Amino acid sequence: MNSSLSDHSQNAPAGLRLAIALLGSSVLAGVPQTALAQAGAQPAPVAPVAAPAPAADVIQSITVNGAQRLEPDTIRSYIKMRIGQPYSQAAADQVLKDLFATELFSDVKVSNNAGAVVIEVKENPVINRIILEGNKRIKNDKILPEIKLAPRQIFTRSKVRADVSRIIELYKRQGRFAASVEPKMVLLDQNRIDIVFEINEGPKSKVRMINVIGNEAFSDNELKGEMFTKEARFSRLFSSGTTYDPDRMAFDQQKLRQFYLTKGYADFRVVSAVAELTPDKKDFILTYVVEEGPRYKFGDVKVESQLRDFDGERLASQLPMKKGDWYNAKLVEDTIERLNETLGAFGYAFADVRPDYARNKDELTMGLTFEIAEAPRVYVERIDVNGNTLTQDKVVRREFRLAEGDAFNSLQVKRSTARINSLGYFQEKFEVEQKGGSAPDRIVLEANVEEKPTGQLQLSAGYSSLEKLIFQGSVEQRNFRGRGQTIGLNLAYSQYSKQIDVSFTEPYLFDRNVSTAVNIYRRDLNSFNYLNSNRNTIYKQTTTGLQIRAGVPLTEYVSFVGSYTLNFDDVTVDPSLYYSTRQNPPLSECDPLIAGRYLCDALGKRTSSILGMTLIYDSLDNRMRPSRGRSASITGEFAGLGGSVKYARVRGNAAQYFPVGGGFIFSVKAEGGAIFPLNDLGNAANGVDDVRLTDRFYLGEPQMRGFDIRGLGPRVIRKPFDTVNNVFIEDRDQWSDDAIGGHYYYLAHAELEIPLGSGAKEMGLRPSIFLDAGAVWGITSPNPLPLTFPYTQVCNGVTTTGYATSQAGVPTLPATCTGTGDTVVGGTPFREFFLGNSAKPRVAVGIGVNWNSPFGPFRIDFAKTLLKVDGDDTKSFTFNVGTQF
Repeated sequence: MNSSLSDHSQNAPAGLRLAIALLGSSVLAGVPQTALAQAGAQPAPVAPVAAPAPAADVIQSITVNGAQRLEPDTIRSYIKMRIGQPYSQAAADQVLKDLFATELFSDVKVSNNAGAVVIEVKENPVINRIILEGNKRIKNDKILPEIKLAPRQIFTRSKVRADVSRIIELYKRQGRFAASVEPKMVLLDQNRIDIVFEINEGPKSKVRMINVIGNEAFSDNELKGEMFTKEARFSRLFSSGTTYDPDRMAFDQQKLRQFYLTKGYADFRVVSAVAELTPDKKDFILTYVVEEGPRYKFGDVKVESQLRDFDGERLASQLPMKKGDWYNAKLVEDTIERLNETLGAFGYAFADVRPDYARNKDELTMGLTFEIAEAPRVYVERIDVNGNTLTQDKVVRREFRLAEGDAFNSLQVKRSTARINSLGYFQEKFEVEQKGGSAPDRIVLEANVEEKPTGQLQLSAGYSSLEKLIFQGSVEQRNFRGRGQTIGLNLAYSQYSKQIDVSFTEPYLFDRNVSTAVNIYRRDLNSFNYLNSNRNTIYKQTTTGLQIRAGVPLTEYVSFVGSYTLNFDDVTVDPSLYYSTRQNPPLSECDPLIAGRYLCDALGKRTSSILGMTLIYDSLDNRMRPSRGRSASITGEFAGLGGSVKYARVRGNAAQYFPVGGGFIFSVKAEGGAIFPLNDLGNAANGVDDVRLTDRFYLGEPQMRGFDIRGLGPRVIRKPFDTVNNVFIEDRDQWSDDAIGGHYYYLAHAELEIPLGSGAKEMGLRPSIFLDAGAVWGITSPNPLPLTFPYTQVCNGVTTTGYATSQAGVPTLPATCTGTGDTVVGGTPFREFFLGNSAKPRVAVGIGVNWNSPFGPFRIDFAKTLLKVDGDDTKSFTFNVGTQF
């Protein structure tokens, strides 16, 4: 007995534990014929032929024996034989046919004894359970609903055959044409059976080769490039287009026709498309036979308008196609769409534009007339909002660019759709529906929305190459009380930063088109540098602040935002690292020789009172993942309305997104800024800049790939001096590298997002190639130290620390004191270099991948620096990953 089946029937009597083949090869192609699973088992009985009877016998009685579930009268109702009829061999054979046709019996015998007819029946067993074996790619919950057999039903062979076909069809839909199903039954007691479907899934059937026959104008590779189905190659390991799919093959025929129609071949047709399965049933060979036909050019192109507001000749002069151009069906479709949009913008919602072709096969020209039928100018009768249970009607209605009673405008309808989608409260791909009103010149606009959750509670942990371990928690409701308000609380913690931020946004204050927002925050930042590959905290900045914003739209795409920010900052350093009690020269506070003069000048508490103004232009199609459109903004800030900090700062940025076809998205972004001090600290000669360290601009990772955090721009580097070889140590890991920022910066990005196959797209993979360029500069030189020798002197038990400087390379150490126990111990000498204060562009190129992984967003970048200046700190590999739990 088949071992896998014996497990299923172990509770059955030993004599009935038989796995019996249900179907032979003649029943289903690809399903092998099987014998009895147990040696010595007898095959299922075959219905016998009725014994001959005397022709003169008249049927006196019909008795049914062997019935268990069915009543004898029910069985007699299935047959045509009746009492009083003459008994014959033909009548007995008909009884067998009638009863086997019901598929309720596995065996039937008919006998006659002088008119007393006895029908012996053996009923088909009852199904105990359905068992699937060998299915890994398609789980039980996908197969069982497709199977018609079920427990407690009567077993029939026809139903089993049908179920086998359904299972095989499921595998064919997945591209597994080599799949086979062998059904078996296990006999149990009480005339019950288990049905076992042994499934051999087989490999996915790939497309081994695509042949195109009849093409002369274009090569096979050009035509294959237009198809969605691709030949299986190692480079297409993650592509779903390499599996055979009959529906996809039909779609590729349409793609071929569309391609030829755009190239002027108006008579092109696919004569035949054949998919041939290889003998091993592993791959398919696709063959397309095409007939290209002649190539056409546009003939006379005209517009006939029955609308008095539009002149046909004037419209024709603005059409993109001209007489003599190669015919392009796609261009015709796009022109019809643009004409409809133009008509809709003038209120003709139901305008009908139809192309009338005039084909000249002798001259190979395609004349074209766009016929604009008469239509009434339409007005908006009503705007309906349906489906919103939480969101108030006014939240949706205020996004409409049309009001009831306005003249219809298709462009304003499209803009309304985009604005409602940008809310993020409803289903994706929402569209405003247009329906006829109570009169031919009336239209009803319907917003049929499906609300989705707008509240979000998120706890995440991750690792960043910048901040190591990161923990973050946030609570946000983007549609608070259904009014479109946003309220949020954000907490973040890492080794180098901590933050708490409470925010509230009201997009329409008092139902007027004025947005307001309030943020209250506390931010702790630890700035650091590198020394011997270790991060060292340079200073700690604690900021407690409040920001209030208000914005008003100036046009549909332009808005103005004013803001007021009040910050309380406290900048400190670690006294054990940067404070000194040295005696030469005397000092008992932040030591410029240790911390640097630029850092000591930034210490202390200060208050910033900042007034800001921002002008914004935004025509992006999607603010989360834009694919077309542009955005730009310019911001001016003035610090000095009270407080201790005074400066003027201006920043600007712009971005443009282009869909370049084939799913590729190209984007260019640029930004820049400048800060101007409004107070004179009076120490420029001593290397003190009038803009404090914490107010300057910085560039590096993550803003500019290819460089480390704050890796480009003005910096002070301390290089150790090797007194043995009389040279400076050039190992960067042994340098002290402090970025000090600049007054001016610019940054530019160019990026091309590369589409992948549907399989990779479902995984959330979005690779891209990029180019980054930027610079930060414009700061007062901090007067770097010359060659400096630290020392410690012990004289008469008194310890004195200090620094000795020398331009000649020989330090002037203190004179030997008189007394006992005098020693002078010198530290590692060093020299400071001021580098990177240049507006020359730094350029890096590379590749990156965004992945919306199950563990959270993941970004990885590989960058190659093409241009840099002395002192810049480059970095080739960066990544950032977060996980949600």
